[in-house]
Amino acid sequence: MQYQQLGGLNVLITGGLGFVGSNLAHKLVELGANVTLYDNLLTGYGGNWTNVREIKDEIRVVIGDVRNYHQLKRYIEQVDIVYHCAAQLSRVVSMSNPELDLAINLQGTINVLEAAAKSKKKKNVKVVYTSSRAVTGIPKQLPVDEQTASNPVDIYGANKFAAELYCKIYNRAYGLKTVILRLNNCYGPRAQLRTPSYGVINLFIRNALEDGTLTVYRPGTMLRDYNYVGDVVRALVLSSISKEAIGETFYLGSGTPISLIDLANLIIRTAGGGAVKLTHSPKNWASIEIGDFYASFAKIKEKLSWTPEVDIETGLEKTISFYRERLKEYL
Repeated sequence: MQYQQLGGLNVLITGGLGFVGSNLAHKLVELGANVTLYDNLLTGYGGNWTNVREIKDEIRVVIGDVRNYHQLKRYIEQVDIVYHCAAQLSRVVSMSNPELDLAINLQGTINVLEAAAKSKKKKNVKVVYTSSRAVTGIPKQLPVDEQTASNPVDIYGANKFAAELYCKIYNRAYGLKTVILRLNNCYGPRAQLRTPSYGVINLFIRNALEDGTLTVYRPGTMLRDYNYVGDVVRALVLSSISKEAIGETFYLGSGTPISLIDLANLIIRTAGGGAVKLTHSPKNWASIEIGDFYASFAKIKEKLSWTPEVDIETGLEKTISFYRERLKEYL
């Protein structure tokens, strides 16, 4: 795959000051793209100026909200590729505040698609949408893949699945070039460590570095996939430059799922601090628990030649090394 195809292209990353978006921005700058970040810096959602301090002179940053269609449209008019990473990310928050999840994850995505479809560059613009494993719900067999039925168990998953359907509709009805990437659990540098409801691996890393307690819900044997953010960024880039990706949905996976208890112990060993505590899950979690979950990446491997390159041990070493030096910037 020829990454130089991105050289000189104008790209917009919604949620660009956040975890995935900022890591993607670093890569796109390296590849020669003209990068605009669009982020509203909503409190608690990971947007952080320090995420782009190394490239701040090579990018444009717009403080904007995907819920504001007219503002968003002005910037989508100017680009060739939209990486739609802005999202409300917490399954728990989606249940306690469904209106917020609906506004950001569904209306925000419709705004992106509508603006792209009405862009003067409509025939050339591409929208790469970062979806989630939450669209599947409780899997009936493992590993899940793109053919597994979607039956979300929470508002977050329902809205992400509905947004996927809108991407497909805009592709079929208007010829908009859309790609859907279903992300699994993603970890790595530049993720916020402040809010407990946004990623257990982030919380585990913070607690281990602070020599605190890593709380694991009993029995701790639930299996999960974890992808290092560098591998996720590579999948996003490949999706945006491959004709094979247009109109498709892809699952990312690791190929080597790990239990939560083993993950916690691995983080403790890597960080050199912390202790595991097994406890019962809270009532608000039990209703949205999905059990074991890991995905096949066979389709994206076949069509885009993507495979995960960073194993969990190496990825955690990279991640913990990053936060050991810059922890205060992410608390």
